[in-house]
Amino acid sequence: MTDPTGARPVDVLTVVSSAPVTPSVVRVTLRGAPEVVAAADPTLAVLVPRVGDRGPAWPAVARDGRVVWPQGSHGVSLRSYTARRQDPATGEVDVDFVRHGDGPAAAWAAAAQPGDVLGLASSAPLGDRPAGWLLLAADETALPAVARILAAADPATRGTALLEVAGPAEEQPLPAPPGVSLRWLHRGDAEPGTLPLLADAVAALDPPAGADVFAWVAAESAAVRAVRADLRGRWGLGRAQHHAIGYWRRGRAMSPAG
Repeated sequence: MTDPTGARPVDVLTVVSSAPVTPSVVRVTLRGAPEVVAAADPTLAVLVPRVGDRGPAWPAVARDGRVVWPQGSHGVSLRSYTARRQDPATGEVDVDFVRHGDGPAAAWAAAAQPGDVLGLASSAPLGDRPAGWLLLAADETALPAVARILAAADPATRGTALLEVAGPAEEQPLPAPPGVSLRWLHRGDAEPGTLPLLADAVAALDPPAGADVFAWVAAESAAVRAVRADLRGRWGLGRAQHHAIGYWRRGRAMSPAG
């Protein structure tokens, strides 16, 4: 019988290796079909099984992109992450996981071993666009997306990247155009999502006069709302001039798209 939804199986990626990037970030290298990796956009909708489960009951993906779950307990969680690296030639994908909280993705990444599996349901663009002056405001969950935006930016791009992490040990190398300054904001021992570092840093900036501005913001949801309000109000940015998304919410098991 033909499936009326036109559902297809999910693509399965297999863990090749994992290694710490910083004390709180682990990078998991996965491998899948080269044509799947080549066709994928940077933001990946991944399906995370329970720790140690190499044969989960995967859902299917409908023609319209909806995930179609099997009946009964599936033991798989849907999360969104930005691939730090994609290599279509080898079919490899690097995904960085922030190891804070007790969500299913953080637990899976902390225990990931070669041979473990991850499902890939769909992918999407980053939501950025070329601009003469770029503002990035993000915490550690969004650093993979920030890295890819900076790598793709025109060398003549100017702007500022405001990046919140716990401290110097959590900073990562991020090659950027010479006209884009990187400012690391350290929250110290404070819990993630409890200090207004990003909102305060954006509030301290003067919007560049006469520049083609685009702002890209991703962090804890409340922090993003505060920055978005400033961008729409004082900065006067319209919908096409900014992309602001809550990657996670404090007090809720929500993994990032970072």
